[in-house]
Amino acid sequence: MEYQGDLTSHLSEQPLSLDLANSVLPADASVLECELAWLEQCINDRIHAYFRKEEAKSDTSEQEALPQPPNLPASSEGRYVSLLQQLKLNTAERLVLILALATYLKPQLLDIFFAKNALYQRIYSEFGGINAKVHGGFLPTIETALFLLAGQNLSKRLFYMTVFRPEHRLFRQLILMPMPVNPDEPFTTGILMVSPELVERHILGVSARTPRELDFPAHPLTTQKAWSDLVLTSQTANQLEELQAWLEFGEQLQAKEDAKQFKPGYRSLFYGPPGTGKTLTASLLAKQYARQVYRVDLSQLVSKYIGETEKNLEKVFAEAEKNNWILFFDEADSLFAKRSQINNSNDRYANQGTAYLLQRIEDCPNVVILASNLKDNFDQAFIRRFQSFVYFPMPSKRERLQLWQQGLNHSSIFRPPSFSLESVAEQFELPGGVISNVIRFVSLMALKNNSTEITLPQLTQGIRRELAKEGKSV
Repeated sequence: MEYQGDLTSHLSEQPLSLDLANSVLPADASVLECELAWLEQCINDRIHAYFRKEEAKSDTSEQEALPQPPNLPASSEGRYVSLLQQLKLNTAERLVLILALATYLKPQLLDIFFAKNALYQRIYSEFGGINAKVHGGFLPTIETALFLLAGQNLSKRLFYMTVFRPEHRLFRQLILMPMPVNPDEPFTTGILMVSPELVERHILGVSARTPRELDFPAHPLTTQKAWSDLVLTSQTANQLEELQAWLEFGEQLQAKEDAKQFKPGYRSLFYGPPGTGKTLTASLLAKQYARQVYRVDLSQLVSKYIGETEKNLEKVFAEAEKNNWILFFDEADSLFAKRSQINNSNDRYANQGTAYLLQRIEDCPNVVILASNLKDNFDQAFIRRFQSFVYFPMPSKRERLQLWQQGLNHSSIFRPPSFSLESVAEQFELPGGVISNVIRFVSLMALKNNSTEITLPQLTQGIRRELAKEGKSV
């Protein structure tokens, strides 16, 4: 089967009406029509072969080979064909994908699976599927896909069942979504669903709400600040140079023929006291190199249930690899800490989880930044996997003075302070994050009092409030 017509010629036609002019492409429609026609042929061939075998009551093998999929066009103007070319799916994976998409694109094509077994007056168990309540059509399950792929050949069925394991790339890259299954029933009853993002981004061409799930355990970090707003020691700035070089030239290095000797991706540990600029630095790096940085929410990631932490982490890494995110694990020692002595089954599972996370981080082709207060909290086996260590110390008096000056002297609202910022910087050993909080507080108080002047009593009050959070006093 070949794609008919010149796909590129469609692109020169009049733009589509409404808001679809920049989303749905005629090239995608042409490709998907051929994919759906191939799916229909696969369904008909498999069902006809199945019933011929049933009628003959014979052990002769049915025609097992699937019809060949359509040849993809050489050009890749369409989003869907670009996705297929990028994924390099084999015939079975491609059939599973278009089967899952059929419920969106041509649901009537699956109505044939509603055929009833005349002997039992119910649909055929072999066909799988679920009769949707609202949709009204046939929702294919993993059982449906196995029927199309293997028919009644048990050896092939066992082989293709490996496609539907969580570690398969169709699930890892969030192409297919593993649907919850009743624990008392086989996993093959799971509905075969594509991720909504695939439909939105690669077919409809609309902005995907990534990630859309409310329980997605990572959230984007953004900042309006610039590098000039961040005060770093010369040592910290020098330690950041290699990471910056990777963000700029890493892809070029990996593309070289002799790059196989290098592990994919880049791992860096930011360590130092709270409020010293670790999170802001990650945000500024992403901003400088036009990347997105996602902060992993460990409270959502870590689960008390065995195996759930790994699943949550896999969800994050699948999205990150697909979108080339920078991943930022704050307070990472709570997740990647030293492995404990095995005293009970919980310790054993915890150590297994740590080992899995170490390997997953090491295999990730992205930039992964872990932030911690103390470097020594980390497992030594994991420390060896870092490419760089960046220390964020408490700012010195000179750096504290610079932070106070930048925050209080560069405002168009308030007059420069009449008191000595140098004496404040010398008296109070505060990190940059705390200084920023104090400046926010005194600015709000001044506005509340309809004043354009920051006073020393207000500043002292703000410092006292911040120290109280840590159980300290002025």
